[in-house]
Amino acid sequence: MTIAYHHDENLHSLVGAKAGMKHLLAEAGARSVLDVGCGTGTWLRAAQEAGVKEVMGVDGVAVEASVLHVREADRQVADLTKPWICDRRFDLAICLEVAEHLPLSSAPVLIDTLVAHADLICFSAACPDQPGENHINCQWPAWWQHLFNERGFACDDILRWRWWNDEQIEPWYRQNAFLARRSPHAGEEARIPNVVHPAMLDHLIAGRQNAIFEDHRAQIENGALSLKSSLMLPFRAVLAKGRRYFTSHQ
Repeated sequence: MTIAYHHDENLHSLVGAKAGMKHLLAEAGARSVLDVGCGTGTWLRAAQEAGVKEVMGVDGVAVEASVLHVREADRQVADLTKPWICDRRFDLAICLEVAEHLPLSSAPVLIDTLVAHADLICFSAACPDQPGENHINCQWPAWWQHLFNERGFACDDILRWRWWNDEQIEPWYRQNAFLARRSPHAGEEARIPNVVHPAMLDHLIAGRQNAIFEDHRAQIENGALSLKSSLMLPFRAVLAKGRRYFTSHQ
């Protein structure tokens, strides 16, 4: 399956990856790291610079070698909607803001891929209404936690709070990240709470407005809204924007 995502248009900083990996390795410690959905390899490069000797990445989208932050030999291209198996295991697997780009039916497949390669996983996925290219399965962390629990992994959000105030790290990671560990007590842990990072508010509001617009557009096309309602929508949008403007300038 071809994933609709363009790494050259969705830049993720090496600075943020370095800051995030510093916290992550302080919590986990690892000599080998697998990144599922590695993009151009920023997090793998950060791991290498932090002293990790062995890294491997896999992604659903091919990119030019010139934009990679790791060797071509350390990155594979695979269909992440299907099972993917490497011939070895890793101390740590990461999967950051990847799962939302895959169909709902592929979610268990992705989690199976992660747990097959490591006993410790750092996971992050877009929450509902979080905008982004081809965001087709946005879920709160507890939804993913349930999938990990079914596979014998307990989850906690301690890493989220260690990243929370580090402005070098992109806000979607700070909001959505959690750790999953293989444990005999999987499922007994507290549910990961739904939280919104203050730095994500504008993104989520924009995402919700886009979702409402698309819903209205679909209703118009399907005839669910009357002609009068259809004609009034642009005027309502202008009035709403005017109210927001005057409220913010009082």
